[in-house]
Amino acid sequence: MSVRIRLSRGGSKKRPFYKVVAADQRAPRDGRFIERLGSYNPMLPQDHADRFVINEERVKYWLSQGAQPTERLEKLLSNLGLVNKPALRNQPQKSAPKAKAQERLKEKEEKAKAAAEAAATPAEETSAE
Repeated sequence: MSVRIRLSRGGSKKRPFYKVVAADQRAPRDGRFIERLGSYNPMLPQDHADRFVINEERVKYWLSQGAQPTERLEKLLSNLGLVNKPALRNQPQKSAPKAKAQERLKEKEEKAKAAAEAAATPAEETSAE
């Protein structure tokens, strides 16, 4: 049985509230869990004390037993210093501009750079005289 530390969603429509739970990986997201470890309320401001409430001792226990936090919880727990900060994931390349668009951007940047140099050069010459 592999245990995950994950978020279990509660709250009403468009008003999320999450319980932080230790659960079997195969259990449903909002279903059966082993132990409740805390809560997360994303609707509160980031500096609010009740935004992320966690029982650190129990989280440390579950991590020592081999439980794996989800990506979102890994990020939240790293802010408290309980786990190492996760590595940045690769961003999808599909949304990047295609080759022709990249060439046009380069040409546009070169023209702007040349225009800036041309505008700066005469101004320096007239001020030197």
